[in-house]
Amino acid sequence: MNHLRPAADERWHLPKHAHIVVYERGTDERGLLTIYDCGAAQKPPSAQLLGQLESVDARAQIESIPTGRVVSMRERSVLERREGDRFVIR
Repeated sequence: MNHLRPAADERWHLPKHAHIVVYERGTDERGLLTIYDCGAAQKPPSAQLLGQLESVDARAQIESIPTGRVVSMRERSVLERREGDRFVIR
């Protein structure tokens, strides 16, 4: 399920107030990224992707939770897939 607006091959636009819940399983195992258009909206996720979030190079608030992290974006950005189901946000 991926309803994010494409930016280019293996890249997708994230809205200014996107909310990403990152469930981490370990350093070499794929986790789960659940992406919401807005953290306050009562809507289903826009995308669920298997992989790891390596870095966030855009304004965001990052909160650690017992199962991983919650990333609350503060500006429009792009989610980019890298080799091996690894992702970065720019």
